[in-house]
Amino acid sequence: MSDVDLDSLARERQKIKKEFLQDPRPGSSARGIHHTAMISSDVRRTVEFYQDLLEFPLAEIFENRDLPGSSHFFFDVGAGNLLAYFDLPGVDVGEYREVLGGHHHLAISVTQQAWDHLRAKLDDAGVAYQLESGKSIYFRGPDGERLELLADPQGEMYGSRIL
Repeated sequence: MSDVDLDSLARERQKIKKEFLQDPRPGSSARGIHHTAMISSDVRRTVEFYQDLLEFPLAEIFENRDLPGSSHFFFDVGAGNLLAYFDLPGVDVGEYREVLGGHHHLAISVTQQAWDHLRAKLDDAGVAYQLESGKSIYFRGPDGERLELLADPQGEMYGSRIL
């Protein structure tokens, strides 16, 4: 970061905010995130991690229409939202990597009570994590995907209302 002009970046961020942030904000054409889909190297391990450890119930599993023999499976993450996974038997997908335009992390909203409970479960399971406050915890899923449990209410970030 030593070659980055932080003041210039801050000015550009403010310029974008002034140009594009509307008040009042217009309504969105979207109804919400139907699901986000990621790749699993082991269906059973992924189900055990999300359903048993994080307590996100398996909602459905069926054959992926794009690859015969592949599974497409979904977890209920509340509020009508789904987290989906595919396994891709016979396809060499390599190791998980964060890449430009790719997945950085998935933040899942939970109550403070659930956050405390799930943090204890992560401790008991020996899952390494990083605390960013008493409301945010980052950790890796079964294939290295970065996840966050966030106790801020939906539509808020760092105590500020976004929606």
